[in-house]
Amino acid sequence: MVTLTIAQDAAADQVLSEDPFALLTGMLLDQQFPMERAFAGPAKVLDRFGTLDVAAIAAADPEAFADLCATPPAVHRYGRSMAGRIQALATVVRDEYDGDASRIWTGAGSGAELFTRLTRLPGFGEQKARIFVALLAKQLGVRPPGWERAAGAYAEEGSFRSVADVVDAESLQKVRDFKKAAKAEAKAAKA
Repeated sequence: MVTLTIAQDAAADQVLSEDPFALLTGMLLDQQFPMERAFAGPAKVLDRFGTLDVAAIAAADPEAFADLCATPPAVHRYGRSMAGRIQALATVVRDEYDGDASRIWTGAGSGAELFTRLTRLPGFGEQKARIFVALLAKQLGVRPPGWERAAGAYAEEGSFRSVADVVDAESLQKVRDFKKAAKAEAKAAKA
């Protein structure tokens, strides 16, 4: 089994490494929030809720689940709204993938199919789907034919563009530096 080091916390990274729904949820939470804290979110849900079972999460009382996600330290800076997204994601995994998040990628016959499956998930737009395709390929060896095309620039070997490239603290910093430079470049282009 591959041990991921995205959250930069041994316990949180173990949850990501062992539970496909945790990894999917970490990717869901990775927006407008520090990457390692987003990917630590699933471990917080597990600690507070007691399980990452998608049927249990989907069936949880929305207010109680939102409270659990918003309690400091929150699973996300928008803990209450992200709680709803986590429950929506759990519902799709329960209903369309028999409760097994890994079936999203193990059942995909091509990179294009995997990309399409991901973009149909709540909270997954095109960019997030491309990044997750790259994460699966680069770190878990999930490489359906055409995955590189589906991942776009995120497939580039030796790059430090996204969470797909985070394997330790040094690579996390390189990804941060890349994102900071890209934001500065975009801001300069608007000026």
